[in-house]
Amino acid sequence: MYDQQRLIELVKQHALRFGDFTLASGKKASYYLDCRKLTLDSEGANVIAQGILETMGDDLPDAVGGMAIGADPITAAVITCGWQAGKPLKGFIVRKEAKSHGTGQQVEGPIESGQTAVMMEDVVTTGGSSLKAIEHARAFGLKVDRIIAIVDRGENSAEIFDAVGVKFTSLLHVNDLGV
Repeated sequence: MYDQQRLIELVKQHALRFGDFTLASGKKASYYLDCRKLTLDSEGANVIAQGILETMGDDLPDAVGGMAIGADPITAAVITCGWQAGKPLKGFIVRKEAKSHGTGQQVEGPIESGQTAVMMEDVVTTGGSSLKAIEHARAFGLKVDRIIAIVDRGENSAEIFDAVGVKFTSLLHVNDLGV
């Protein structure tokens, strides 16, 4: 069962840092959320996966995934905990660039065109990298209509994704962290 209060404690303990930072969006910030410190921790990964599975409820997609590297451990935790809960899911990875060798694919995993997918994200500020991941997944043929993030640090994330026909949900908003 998902414990939001425990997730808040874990984010504060592992992922939240204060200082002068430049975000992926190019914006300057006085705090940074390095959720890999949380998603690559066994308890953190499990709490996050439980939250995502609970958020999806019974409306399960065929697959979950997102932009490498941030979404990779989230995807792995969700498909593992999903299987353990009798909710089998496939996972996929969206590369920033298509491979120049092998099959040359930009979207990897045991998935097929036409399948439904929910995108995973660690932190959303402007939605830039998530929008690119959605675009690539859709170009592959996946039907993406939802995205679930660990932390929403943006001011209008729902509107950003609504504009491309994707419902946005987050386990936490930055306000939950007292920042």
